[in-house]
Amino acid sequence: MNTQDQVMQTIAETLNVPLSTINKDSAAENMDIWDSFAQVNLMMALEQTFDITLEVEDLMKLNSVTSITNFIEKNS
Repeated sequence: MNTQDQVMQTIAETLNVPLSTINKDSAAENMDIWDSFAQVNLMMALEQTFDITLEVEDLMKLNSVTSITNFIEKNS
């Protein structure tokens, strides 16, 4: 499984939505369920899934499949 697929899987599990509803264009701005509470839960899930540590500053930047995938690929 590549990084983007893992990100989409993590988002689907965290938001409790079918994986089929998540794609490379999915983002907080186009998913009502992806609110600030979901964002915090997602950041914790990403830390566990990818064995990374995210900073508070990262919280607002990592708001889409693409931004999360790019960040993980650059920082892992």
